[in-house]
Amino acid sequence: MAGRPPMVGVGIVGFGFIGKIHAYGFRNVSLFYDPPPAIPRMVGVCTSRPETADRAREIGGFEFGTSRYGDLLERDDIHAIVIATPNNLHREQVIAALEAGKHVYCDKPLTVTLDDARAIIAAARAHPELVHGMAFQCRFAPATMHARQLIADGFLGEVYHFRAAYLHAGYTDPKRPMSWRVGPFGGCLADLGSHIIDLMRYLLGDYDSVRGTLERWIDERPLADDPSTMAPVTVDDYACLQARMASGALGFIESSRFATGTQDGVSFEIFGEKGALRWNMMDPNYLDAYDATAPGGEFGGMQGFTRIATVQRYPEPSALPSPKLPVGWTRFHMHSVYDFLCGVRDGAPRTATLEDGAITQAVDHAVHRSHESGAWEQVPEV
Repeated sequence: MAGRPPMVGVGIVGFGFIGKIHAYGFRNVSLFYDPPPAIPRMVGVCTSRPETADRAREIGGFEFGTSRYGDLLERDDIHAIVIATPNNLHREQVIAALEAGKHVYCDKPLTVTLDDARAIIAAARAHPELVHGMAFQCRFAPATMHARQLIADGFLGEVYHFRAAYLHAGYTDPKRPMSWRVGPFGGCLADLGSHIIDLMRYLLGDYDSVRGTLERWIDERPLADDPSTMAPVTVDDYACLQARMASGALGFIESSRFATGTQDGVSFEIFGEKGALRWNMMDPNYLDAYDATAPGGEFGGMQGFTRIATVQRYPEPSALPSPKLPVGWTRFHMHSVYDFLCGVRDGAPRTATLEDGAITQAVDHAVHRSHESGAWEQVPEV
C-alpha cells in the first residue's frame, strides 16, 4: 500500500484576484486528484496591511495572516511560498523565499527586467534541493497538452508558421483607473504577452529572434484613490511581434488590452507539412486538428478539420469532475498547482519553472530592443 502523501505547509504573499485563485487551487487539489501528490496545509497569508491580512486569513482558511513577509519565511511549518504580488516585487520575494529554504510557486510575469530574472535563476540554481514553478496555466488545458503531444509525435511534420494571440478589451475605457498593470512594470506584453509567448514555446520549442512593435493609445489615467488626478501611462496597450523559432518556423504573436469585444481570447493556429492545429480558449473543450495525409477525392474526400473533444480529460489521478464535463480557466490553474506539487513530492521541478519564466522575460527583453531598433533581435540567453 502506498504511503500517505506528504503534508506541505503553504504561505501566500499577495491576496488579490490571483492570490485567491492560487489559494483555491492549493486548498482543493486533494479533492480533484486521488491520491494527491501532496496535501497542502494553508498556514499563512501576507498582504500589505494588517486589516486585509486578517480578512485574507478568514476567507482563505489560513491559520494566520500578517503584513510582514518575513513572518512567512521564518515559519518552519511553511514549506512552499506562493508569490501572488505585482511583478516589481518578485525579485526580492522569490530570492528571499529560496534563501529561506522554501519551494516557490510564482505568478507571471517572473519580474520586470532580464537582469532581475537572471538574479532569480542564479538563486534557484544555488538551491537545487528546492522546487520552483510558474503559473503558466495555458500549458495545462487538456487541449494544449494534447496539442503538444501531437506535435511531439510528428503529427504536423515540419512546422512552417503559426499565429497566436492573447486579446483582452479591459482597458479601452480611458476612465479606468491606474493599477500596477498600467504602471511602469506592467505593460500588455508583460501581462498578457508572457502567457502566449510561453505557450508557443511550450508547443514549438525555443525562440531564436524576434521583431516587435509596442503601441500605447491612452497616455494618462486617473488615480484609483483620487480620480481627479491623472497619472502618466508609460507602458504598452498592445504588442505584436514576428518570431523566428530555433526550428526555423515563423510566427506572428499579438497581445492586446484594446481588442474591443473580446473576453479572454487566447488562441493559436499552427501550420505544418502534414497538418494543422488550432485552439481558442473561449471554446476550450475542443482542439481542432487537420490531417493533410487523410485521403482526398471527390467533394474533399475525408480531408477537413476534426474537432477533438479534449474536454476535461486530464490524466490520472484526476478524479473530479467527470472527464466529460466542460473545462475552464480555473481548472487549468488547478492542474498547474497539481504539477507543482508533484515536483515538491518528487524533489524535481516539473512542467513550468522559474527558468521558463526567465526565458519568457528574455523574449520580452528582445521585443523591447526590437521596438527601439526596428530590427530583428536575437533572444538573449538566460
